Amino acid sequence: MITPLIMAGGIGSRFWPLSSKNNPKQFLNLIDDQRNMIQLTVDRIKEIADSEEIFVATSENYKKDVEKYLPEIPSGNISIEPIRRNTAACIGLAALHIEEKYPEATMLILPSDHLITNNKEFINTIQSAVEIAEAGDNLLTIGIEPTRPETGYGYIHYNQNQFKKAYEVNKFTEKPDLKKAVEFIKSGNYLWNSGMFVWKVKTIRKMFKKYMPELDQALENIKEVIGTAVEKEVTYQEFEKLESISIDYGIMEKADNIYVVPGSFGWDDIGSWSSLADIKEKDEAGNVTKGSYLTIKTNNSIIQAKDKLIAAVGMEDVIIVESEDAILVCNKDNDQDVKELRNLIAEKGMDHLL
Repeated sequence: MITPLIMAGGIGSRFWPLSSKNNPKQFLNLIDDQRNMIQLTVDRIKEIADSEEIFVATSENYKKDVEKYLPEIPSGNISIEPIRRNTAACIGLAALHIEEKYPEATMLILPSDHLITNNKEFINTIQSAVEIAEAGDNLLTIGIEPTRPETGYGYIHYNQNQFKKAYEVNKFTEKPDLKKAVEFIKSGNYLWNSGMFVWKVKTIRKMFKKYMPELDQALENIKEVIGTAVEKEVTYQEFEKLESISIDYGIMEKADNIYVVPGSFGWDDIGSWSSLADIKEKDEAGNVTKGSYLTIKTNNSIIQAKDKLIAAVGMEDVIIVESEDAILVCNKDNDQDVKELRNLIAEKGMDHLL
C-alpha cells in the first residue's frame, strides 16, 4: 500500500506578497485558476492512492485550510506540527500516524506546491521507486534530469551502480553557483533534488532510531499517548526540545542504502516569481500578466494585479505584484532576494504584512 504524505507547512516566502503566513503558497492558484497548488498535488496521486490513504503534514494555523480545500482527506490524516522543526521531525511525526493506521505502508513524501506536467510518467517513476523501497530497507529519492545549469536547486550526485531503475547516491549537494552548476550538467551524473522520497514506514522508523536517536525517542514518547487527552500537549513538549534538522541532513546524507530514480515528467518547484515565466503563457512582449494592467514598451516581465490598475511603461525583466496590503517591485534577476526582503520587513516591525 502507498500512503502519500503531502508536506504543507511552509509559507512560500519567495512568493511574497501573495504568499503570506495567512495564505501560503500551497493555497494559491499560481498555475491553475480553478485549483490551488495542494489540490493539484492531490489530484495527481489519486491514481495510486485513495483519499483515506493520503496524509497531510501541516501546522495548526493551516489545518482549517487543508480541511477546506481537501474535504475528501480524513481529519485524522492531518498531522499537525506544533512547532516548525524542519522536515525530519515533520516526516517522523507523520510516520507515527501512518504507522498507527497502516503499519505495512510504503510512504511517498511529496511537497505540496510543485508543478508536474506529465502525470503518466510521474506515476511510472513513483511506482519504480516503490518497487525498490519494498525490496528491502531502501531509501529512495526522486531526482530530476536537469535541463539547464540551475543555481536555485540542490543536486544529487549518483554513481553508475544501477539497481533496477535506480542508481546509488554518492552525495547530496546544496545549491551551487553557476560555475559549479555548469560542471554538474557536463558531468552527466547529477540530478536535481526534487524533495520527493519513497520508503517503507518501518524503514524510516529504523533510520530515525539509528541516525537521529533524539528524534526517535521523542517519537516514541508521542507514540505512547496517541489518541489520549494529552497527545497534543506531549507532542508540543517533545517538539520544543528538538533541533531543526532536514531529512536530507539527518538521514539521507548518513545512510548507506540510498538510491535515486531519475525522473523526467515536466517538474518545476516554482520556487520564485521568475519561475512563472517558464510555465505560464506569455503575451507577444513576453509578459506574464494577471488582473488589471496596461503596458507600453514593457517586455519579459511579470505583472500580477489584484484590485488596482498596474500601468507599466518602459519596463524590462521586472516583477510587479500587488496584494491586499503591499506591492512588490523587483528585477527578475533578484527574485531570490524576496526572502531576504521578508526578513527586513520583520526587522522593521511590520509583521502584519507577512
